[in-house]
Amino acid sequence: MSTSLDDLCADFWTWRAGQQPRSHDDIPRLERPAGWIPDFSAPARADHAAALLEFEQRLEILDPGPDGAVADRVDHLLLRSAMARVRWESDVLRMWARHPGFYVHQSLGCVYDLLTPVEVDAGRIRDITRHLASTPKILDDGRANVAGTAVSEFAALAAGELATVEDDVARMVDALCRLDTPGLTPADIDSLRAAGAAAAVALGGYRDWITASAEGFVRWTPVGDDDFQWFLTDVALLPFTTDELLAIGRHEADRAAAFELLERRRNGTPGRSKPPPVFSTGAEQAAAQAEMELGIRRFYEERGLLSQPDWMRHYNTHPLPDHVAPITWLGVADDLTGPSRLDQNGSAFFPPPGPDLPYFYAANAHDPRLGIVHEGVHYQQLVLSWAHPRPVRRHYYDSTANEGVAFYNEEMMLASGLFDDNPRSREVIYNFMRLRALRVVVDVHLARGSMTIAEAGAFLEREVPMDAATAREEAAFFASTPGLAMSYQIGKTQLLGLLNDAARADGFDLQAFHDRVWLDGNVPFSLQRWELLDDPSDLERIGELRRSGVARHG
Repeated sequence: MSTSLDDLCADFWTWRAGQQPRSHDDIPRLERPAGWIPDFSAPARADHAAALLEFEQRLEILDPGPDGAVADRVDHLLLRSAMARVRWESDVLRMWARHPGFYVHQSLGCVYDLLTPVEVDAGRIRDITRHLASTPKILDDGRANVAGTAVSEFAALAAGELATVEDDVARMVDALCRLDTPGLTPADIDSLRAAGAAAAVALGGYRDWITASAEGFVRWTPVGDDDFQWFLTDVALLPFTTDELLAIGRHEADRAAAFELLERRRNGTPGRSKPPPVFSTGAEQAAAQAEMELGIRRFYEERGLLSQPDWMRHYNTHPLPDHVAPITWLGVADDLTGPSRLDQNGSAFFPPPGPDLPYFYAANAHDPRLGIVHEGVHYQQLVLSWAHPRPVRRHYYDSTANEGVAFYNEEMMLASGLFDDNPRSREVIYNFMRLRALRVVVDVHLARGSMTIAEAGAFLEREVPMDAATAREEAAFFASTPGLAMSYQIGKTQLLGLLNDAARADGFDLQAFHDRVWLDGNVPFSLQRWELLDDPSDLERIGELRRSGVARHG
């Protein structure tokens, strides 16, 4: 039995490393225990529920109460929100019962996460073999869990992703076998090929089963206003109603669109054309990015914006290797390291520069700084937080703080002059702002049920704008992950309010403020406001929403 919050934190996150589902998102990625394989069979889910109840009971015993130190009360609320997130996943979203693609992510998705570090050694390949070998059982559990409850829109998305999975897996395995990997034996290669072949057959069969079972699946239903509001107050610790979120999203979308228009008029840019790539090869782009990353770190310090500790490593990008390219549809192709790997560089892979790249890759091929000021910030913020002196704050709780910091950093660097030398990059930053604001509108409407997935796709296609296929895929993804798409804009809005209020104090130090926010980058801004400014108003508003019955879970 734990005797302190730190003990409970260690116990909970050790358990969570084995229980937390693999996610498409990169921020929540965890270092998993040796030999870990996801298990969402009925007995495993019963064990998860019992363990969560025990953790919740232990947390209540350790409540520091109203007279406890604010820092301890913040840590207590963090653990409470972490446990609420488990209930959100298991009891409300229920992706284990609603989304056939959930089991693709628990099988091939785990392989993908093992492939995203730049260096793939023999031990990592043996782990890949183990996950490939586990794929048939995981998919069998998936069939049992989603039969009769799978959502047809989610099923169609999963089937589409798996359209060429046999070839995808074969190409991935072949490329891994061609690597010159010290310590990898012929027997290891034979095992990898056999596990890959079996996984490919199982994944293809799973796709065919989804397609054949489509008539028995149910139509999508939204999470609903009550449960979504409960997520806002109890998981994300946000002091807003859904109507207030919509107002923020619409206001910021108008603001971003206006400034993008003004920037394009200033630059004489016709229409909304993508900025052209400026590199001939991936090697050229990677070399430029490495130099730019060093320049951005100097920029932070020269402008007094953010400290750059000597011990912190770097965030670099690399051309997409053959063993990763076939399955990039499984998530962001980056490696932000982890608590035990603070001595390693963060990294990301990118496709060859060219005129037909997707939205974000096209931006980076024009100016790699556009990726550094967001994804590179994720690397720095997470590394700093993993070394936090308070163990409870070393973990992910909700994307609003993490994404809010990175999104705020984009505009901060724009305002500070980083992009004064590149007009097209300034246009891209404003377009990023527009996209993130529109995501709030789509996120809330999907969660409330005031937009269908088809309507959300049409909205994104028209307003961003983007191609119809990508818009439909984004809409289906947002419908399955309510609360994620809004996190960029809402976190940034909270951070701007925190900054403006903090700056009123005598002796305000902007760099010290940013250092504190980045260090506490896993902590929701309502809690940061309480601790930094002695202002509990956001938490008081959350309490009012709970008492009024606006935030209900059931």
